Amino acid sequence: MAQGTGSINSDYKDWEWSDDAGERARLLQSPSVETVPKNSESQGNGLGSTSVLGAVFIVVNAALGAGLLNFPAAFSMAGGVAAGIALQMCMLIFIIGGLVILAYCSQASNERTYQEVVWAVCGKVSGVLCEVAIAVYTFGTCIAFLIIIGDQEDKIIAALVKEPEEVGSSRWYTDRKFTISITAFLLILPLSIPKEIGFQKYASSLSVIGTWYVTAVIIIKYIWPDKELVPVEIPTSPSTWTAVFNAMPTICFGFQCHVSSVPVFNSMKQPEVKTWGAVVTAAMVIALFVYTGTGICGFLTFGAGVEQDVLMSYPSNDIPVALARAFIILCVLTSYPILHFCGRAVLEGLWLRYSGITVEEDVVRERRRRLLQTISWFLLTLLLALFIPDIGKVISVIGGLAACFIFVFPGLCLIQAKLSEIQETRAISWWAQVSYGVFMVTLGAFIFGQTTANAIFVDLTA
Repeated sequence: MAQGTGSINSDYKDWEWSDDAGERARLLQSPSVETVPKNSESQGNGLGSTSVLGAVFIVVNAALGAGLLNFPAAFSMAGGVAAGIALQMCMLIFIIGGLVILAYCSQASNERTYQEVVWAVCGKVSGVLCEVAIAVYTFGTCIAFLIIIGDQEDKIIAALVKEPEEVGSSRWYTDRKFTISITAFLLILPLSIPKEIGFQKYASSLSVIGTWYVTAVIIIKYIWPDKELVPVEIPTSPSTWTAVFNAMPTICFGFQCHVSSVPVFNSMKQPEVKTWGAVVTAAMVIALFVYTGTGICGFLTFGAGVEQDVLMSYPSNDIPVALARAFIILCVLTSYPILHFCGRAVLEGLWLRYSGITVEEDVVRERRRRLLQTISWFLLTLLLALFIPDIGKVISVIGGLAACFIFVFPGLCLIQAKLSEIQETRAISWWAQVSYGVFMVTLGAFIFGQTTANAIFVDLTA
């Protein structure tokens, strides 16, 4: 995509806040990414520190996560291995395309984060919607993380007390609500309060190790299954044609790394769109192999009886699986504060913009507001996690939002960027790119609408 001659910074500057505006939304990025301050001369001059290989690793790390636990169930909903792979491959084309579009628009607008690119390219309405969507998405993901903790702790406790899970749950100290609450209060809340999360930057390595280990265990358990692991039924086709769409939220949730991709692009030594295209293609192919390996082997091991969280399908006394559960809990414990920080940064940015208060004037109130916001966020996510034990219901909601980050906002950015170009005649490539943007917006809106409606009228009312 060639960069146009017209400016795409519309009315964004009318709503701009100072570059040092505290925990503003520019901090929404991978904690392992080091970026240079934004200025008009930093683009393309090699001031970043991230190599091409490093960028691939960071994007893979941003994409891989606890979402891989839901891929076997997604394959089951899609109607089998062939349908699951085909659905992933089709969506991967647009996932990679969205990442390239964001880099192109970031370079054209000279903005360094996802939400700032949307503000600059699409205007204030889309910018506010984007920030609200990020806040809701991070909030929902925090709920999913707490549910995952509860799921894994149930199995670990059942193995430790050496009693059937239904019997062990009768004891107050093994009750799910108690174990989630005590873990959250002792470990998650203290990590969520600090203003900065620099100490969390090394947690990414642990997360990568954990996800790869979980994938390896699921594959090995399929190749050398335990005698008691017999699949109930292995579907070869979806129950209905609409059932395929129910697998889309999981795929979107799993591959959604777009929000943190813009800072990664700008942190590269040579932030060029063509190089970035190779980076994200390699990263998404790696993520595809991990998710596909997990999805196929987990699905074929348990068939239609696979749980939404595949680790819940394995027996409690399986030691390798128990270690995988411990890895997942550790990853989630370090990921929750990062996601909360991202949501808090967006909310803080919105507050600073619309209140008109400078950071210097707001220092004292910021500390009080941060504590209130953190505790409110924590208690609300904990309460919802305690009474929504099925992670599939949460994934249905936040998966639809992930589709907006993957399809809708990049598509809108591409359309607006091309419309702002000053050209006497519109070449075929121009029309092709605008049509591609329109299709991305339409597809993303369809996925979001379908999955959200399904979550509201089917899952949440069940």
